[in-house]
Amino acid sequence: MIDVRHVSHPDAVKAYDTQELRRHFLIERLFAPGEIALTYSHIERFVVGGVTPTTRPLDLESDNATIGSPNFLDRRELGVFNVGGPGRVETDGEIHQLQPRDALYVTKGTASVRFHSDDAANPARFYLLSVPAHARYETKLISAASAKKMELGAQETANKRTIYQMIHPDVCTTSQLVMGLTQLDAGNMWNTMPAHVHDRRAEVYLYFDLPDTARVIHLMGEPAETRHLVVANEQAILSPPWSVHSGVGTSAYSFIWGMGGDNIDYTDMDVIAMDALR
Repeated sequence: MIDVRHVSHPDAVKAYDTQELRRHFLIERLFAPGEIALTYSHIERFVVGGVTPTTRPLDLESDNATIGSPNFLDRRELGVFNVGGPGRVETDGEIHQLQPRDALYVTKGTASVRFHSDDAANPARFYLLSVPAHARYETKLISAASAKKMELGAQETANKRTIYQMIHPDVCTTSQLVMGLTQLDAGNMWNTMPAHVHDRRAEVYLYFDLPDTARVIHLMGEPAETRHLVVANEQAILSPPWSVHSGVGTSAYSFIWGMGGDNIDYTDMDVIAMDALR
């Protein structure tokens, strides 16, 4: 069964309490041993998921009532990131070995996607993000070493970080999916500030590499009407186009960002001046 989230108007979100904000925008449970957990968001028709195979492989199957096609990827493309132990993804019989932090782009029209862990005691944890696709391209494995790497920020502003652009136009051809991984250096907590919005695209964040006792304070909402969510390790945020998305942790952490929308331009964003935030 797929958890379905509907679109929320920013005027309505102004009145949400903490429980309502979490119900609409936070995905709390992604990884459970031996299970696939999926959330369907009407924001850009995202499907966000977590797959944790242990003693047996797990198959990505379509829920026809939600996905609307016999196979999950009949009209979709898929990004897969491994945030656990070593594992394998099998696409129409082809095996792709994913080490921790490797990514796999799976093209539209792939009939079968099966997930395996190399060691049930140290299982892979595959993070999934899928969006509708208009064309079929090439399934491609992308390691962190082959990603487009950017180093941004500074120690004195607590945002020194490395960005790995992986499912990205300079690395991999897609219809609309863009994904990557950002890792903060030790002693750095801010993932971005000043904040920005993407009016032409929406984004999903998976926060990970957090100690059990640590949290990220994720800022969202309209620039002049901000809200926040307290996020634990391996939880994800749905960020609508009208919302800022920025965060600060109680310790360093990593996150996977993924976008879908009108274009695949990573730099398509509208920066919000600090004095405009409220």
